Amino acid sequence: MNSVSKTFEGVIVSYRRGPKTQNPKEYILRFPGIDPVSGAARLIGRKVAWPIGKHKARGKIVALHGKNGLVRARFRKGVPGQALGSLVEIIG
Repeated sequence: MNSVSKTFEGVIVSYRRGPKTQNPKEYILRFPGIDPVSGAARLIGRKVAWPIGKHKARGKIVALHGKNGLVRARFRKGVPGQALGSLVEIIG
């Protein structure tokens, strides 16, 4: 995929975590159709949203996660565990 449209969707894969901790405000996201490293690197700095009823939890893509095209997003407030496996959209 050459460019990222305004309504491009990805999936929340997991929390960002370590051996004994997990960070409830940072999530690992996968965007299907993105080139592993070069395409995912272009997403850094873009804003994402996870819909909660009428509202949206907003976050920002802050870094790559590994070499398989995953990215790390930091949300202002943590989203619930039910968000794992659900869709997020790029809004800016």
